[in-house]
This record gives sequence, structure tokens and C-alpha cells, in this order.
Amino acid sequence: MFLKIVGGKVLTPSGTVNASVIVKDGVIEEITESPVDIPDAKVYDAKGLHVVPGGIDIHIHGGGGREFEEATEDAFRAVMTSHARYGTTSFLPTLPACPFETIRKSVSICEKLISEPDSPLLGLHLEGPYLNPRKVGAIIPEYVTPPVEGDYKSILESTKVIKRWDYAPELPGTEAFALCLQKHSVLASLAHTVAEYPQVLNAYNRGCTHATHFYNAMTSVHNVREYKHEGTVESVYLIPGMTVEVIADGKHVPPAILRLIYQIKGADRTALITDALAASAGGDVNGISDGRVIVEDGVCKLSDRSALAGSIATMDVLIRTMVGAGIPFDDAIRMSSETPARIIGVQDRKGTLQKGKDADIVIYDNDINVKLVLRKGNQITGSFQGSR
Repeated sequence: MFLKIVGGKVLTPSGTVNASVIVKDGVIEEITESPVDIPDAKVYDAKGLHVVPGGIDIHIHGGGGREFEEATEDAFRAVMTSHARYGTTSFLPTLPACPFETIRKSVSICEKLISEPDSPLLGLHLEGPYLNPRKVGAIIPEYVTPPVEGDYKSILESTKVIKRWDYAPELPGTEAFALCLQKHSVLASLAHTVAEYPQVLNAYNRGCTHATHFYNAMTSVHNVREYKHEGTVESVYLIPGMTVEVIADGKHVPPAILRLIYQIKGADRTALITDALAASAGGDVNGISDGRVIVEDGVCKLSDRSALAGSIATMDVLIRTMVGAGIPFDDAIRMSSETPARIIGVQDRKGTLQKGKDADIVIYDNDINVKLVLRKGNQITGSFQGSR
């Protein structure tokens, strides 16, 4: 079946063009500036709006009232559905530090769902449990531990669905853990950490090439007695090849810092993430299952106000926030799609609008409101005008 999106401003890897996007059987067949007559095609007239690649969220815990940590197929499907309406066409389900039995159940669910046609799942993301207790934030401290070789090897040797694993590189046992992640082609990311430059550089040289929710749950420049020490933030800046992700809800990181990240790391090394919890994407902000967490001022936080605790953001919110902070729209889109695709290694089929890639497409109006979402050519929200 053919689909045509006509009349839009299409963001391609070489820039924005006034063009038509032709989709056949869920794949981009052609992007052309010339008229194309396909009599039986379904047509969407974008009327000068923005036609861009679908958002790829590589750090997301929940939405629509559910969370992946529930480790049920119903919860996974509910989150998948809820965020798709806001421009996220694929993602890595994220588990915080939790019992290994929860991880094993989630692995089984992810293996099943990822094999389904048109699945938005790209694998599983584990945020811990190998985190620094000094920087747990809203993660339940009882589940935090240094790496346990028997645990992580049993998981990694039993499945290929784990694509990313976050850890604090200053913990004992992390060098062997990092080598194991490399062996299994799993993206290693530093997180919930107080690592300084030597530890961060050592981790980078062992394959830890990414920084989890940059600026959050990590140190910046600080005093040790009378002397200044670089923090994790400065260490990440000092390593040009290290990529970062940022919760661009305007709450976790203020606009001035969003601009700083963009200026130093650039669009090609910065990914936008929601770090969303159940209260996002239509979830009840008063129905959070974790009694320690509240929603206040448009963000999730611990009830004692000691730390933030994930977001209620959706992909369209991230893009609007970045543009409002002074980042060009095209680069904000790249940070929501092309860059995360490259970070997790799916750039061969996702992240940009190009011939042969999945037809994961979002149309935004000029106020960055979602008008149409396609995932592999299947309509998620919005409507076509019919055939002609």
C-alpha cells in the first residue's frame, strides 16, 4: 500500500526541503521535490507543516498510568500506546534498580513484543542496580548494589534484548562489568555517580561512551576541603567522544544549561529523553504508585523535595522546550531522532527520513503540536484526507 505526504517541509539529513514523502509497505520509498502520481495512494496534505523523523526515546520508564517496572505485558503495551500519540515512534523500555526477578520477567516480555510486526521496542534499558548510594535520587536504595558477576553474566548470556546498561564507574567491580558489556555489544552509560575525571576517562576507555540524564544524579565542580575538584559533568565535557542525554522538560535542566550542553556537545552528541513515569502521556498525576513521589510544578519529585524523580514529559514537550531555549528546530528534531538512533545503533533503519528506512514519521505544526504520527507507515494519530 502506498502513502503520500505532500506539501510539507521535510527534514532530511541534508536539510529541509519542500518535498513529498512516498511510503510503501511501511518503508520510505522516495523523497522527491517533483510531482508523483500514485492513483491509489492515501494522501496527507501537510500544508507547509514540518515533516520529520519520529522520536526515539532511549530512556523512558512509563506513561498512561503504567510503568515497565510492573513487568507485565499489559503494562508494556499501555506505555507503548500512550507515548506514540506524542511523537515517540520507538524506544528503549527502562527499568530502574529493581530485583533481578523483575529484570528477568521484563526480558521475557520484551523478547516477545520486539518480535511483533511494527513493534516500537528497540531492546531493554537497565538503569542500575550498580549505582552509587550517594546519588540514588528517587531510586529505591535497597536495590542498589555494586556489580555482582553472577547476576549480570546470567542475564547477558541468556538474552540479546538488553541494549543498554547504566552504572556508576567508581564502584568496585565495574571494570569487569564494563568488559562484559562490551563483549555482549551493550551500550554502557555512566549514571547516578560521583566519578571524577580519572574514573570517567577510565570508564570511557573501557567502552562507557554515554552519560545518563546529564547533570542529574551526578556531581559538578566541588570542593574537597580547600581544593576544587572536577565533577562528573566537567569530566564528560572533557571527553569529546562521549555522548549525553538530557531530560529537556525545562525542569530537570534549566534553559541556560540546555544551551550550554548544545554549544559544547552539539546536536550530534546530545539525545533528548523523557525519563517519563506513569503520570506522563495521559497518566493520572495523582495516581502514582510510589508513595514517595509527587507531581509538583510540572515535574515528578520526592515528597520531601530532596530530589527530582523522573518527568511527566512527552517527546513534543522536549522539542518545544529546546526550541524555547534557543536551539534551532531542526537540531532539536535531530536530537530526538537521528542522534539517539546512532547512539543505540539503529541508524541503519531509523532516525532520519531517507529512502529504505522505516516510515516513522511525525508532522508538527508551526507551534510544535503533533498533527500526524506514522510508525512503519501505520497511522497512530491524525488522519489522511483519502485517496486521489
